[in-house]
Amino acid sequence: MSRRVVVAGGGYAGLAAARLLLKRGCEVTVVNPHGYMTYQPLLPETAAATVHAGHVVVPLRSALPGARVLTGSLVAVDRSARVADVAAPDGTVQRLEYDDLVLALGSVTRAFPVPGLAEHAVGFRTVEEALHLGNRILGRLELAATTADPDARARALTFVFVGGGYAGVEALAELEDMVRRVLPRYDGLSVADARWVMVEAGPRILGQLPDRLARYAAAQLRERGVEIRTATSLTELTEGRAVLSDGTVIATDTVVWTAGVVANPALRSLGLPCDPAGRVVTDEFLRVGDGVWALGDCAAVPDLVGGGLCPPTAQHAVRQAARLSRNLTGRPAPYRHKDAGAVASLGLRKGVAELYGVPLRGLPAWLVHRLYHGSRLPCSKRRLLVNLIWALGARGRDPVAVTAIESPRAALRDAIHAQAAD
Repeated sequence: MSRRVVVAGGGYAGLAAARLLLKRGCEVTVVNPHGYMTYQPLLPETAAATVHAGHVVVPLRSALPGARVLTGSLVAVDRSARVADVAAPDGTVQRLEYDDLVLALGSVTRAFPVPGLAEHAVGFRTVEEALHLGNRILGRLELAATTADPDARARALTFVFVGGGYAGVEALAELEDMVRRVLPRYDGLSVADARWVMVEAGPRILGQLPDRLARYAAAQLRERGVEIRTATSLTELTEGRAVLSDGTVIATDTVVWTAGVVANPALRSLGLPCDPAGRVVTDEFLRVGDGVWALGDCAAVPDLVGGGLCPPTAQHAVRQAARLSRNLTGRPAPYRHKDAGAVASLGLRKGVAELYGVPLRGLPAWLVHRLYHGSRLPCSKRRLLVNLIWALGARGRDPVAVTAIESPRAALRDAIHAQAAD
């Protein structure tokens, strides 16, 4: 009888682990809140319309033929009985017996108790948020080109990004590039009218990169007119107004929250050993305990090469998946991996990277970024489509605001109300 493996989480780590376990003859059940995984490194390009949203989401049932895929959430684990409880969207609970449980629950957006954050900020962790942000910014351009109110126009053209890590920098850079491309087509507007502000609580942006590359990235953004405010945080957010810790008040309609991630909070409720950051603690074999394993963003995995813990990157996730599949079905060996480096896009033909200790800037770094992510999408069809679109649209697509997609029932509702009033 094949081993029954429940993989909790269908993100990059979970999908990779499930795929390899299937190849090793395991009976795999994947539990995920959605029927797809999202390739998050390409969300900035999705928001800026240089990548189609449908190309960064991979249907789990198509990607994992032979696996059972359940749309739901892991809510309880009985480790002695080897039973996992899964809650479906309708609230019903299904009990799954397993031989091995693999935890790949990933991470969620890190939040702070900032008044007004939940009501007025835009997140940047999902494909839905990326689409919303791109539409919102284009919609603000439409408003700015139409309104006769100078204050409303200034608010519409001011964009604040809170968090200067990879997600924040890449999102701001790609969207600033998009606005720079399209703004001259709006009568009465110029590139100089748009205001971009990056707020970072740390001493510098891109703290994960070597200092010389982070300084280069900051200099490049400043040359494009981006205001970078380090050692500063967001303290309050209201409709049309952001207040910073240094007392600055910024009139804006758009505040994007990209202040990092934390391990999925569901881990603490499962009765598993967690570190102070909420990640489930594993040994060097990726093992939590008898029959329970963990990998990816949700796991505190010892870094046997660099010391400390493995950083939450896709680079580690896919390699941990390969090691876990071998450990689970064969003789366990420690997980070891030396980081190949890091890369960040700064918009079309611009980037920074460190590849095996070699720093890269500008076009070479941008090409590494595209080559890497264009080859890492876990679906051959999507890899082909993304690379083809990049090749054909080298100067970027011509984006358009489709704001009605966020309220698809509005047109029918308005028509019904208008005819009822006649």
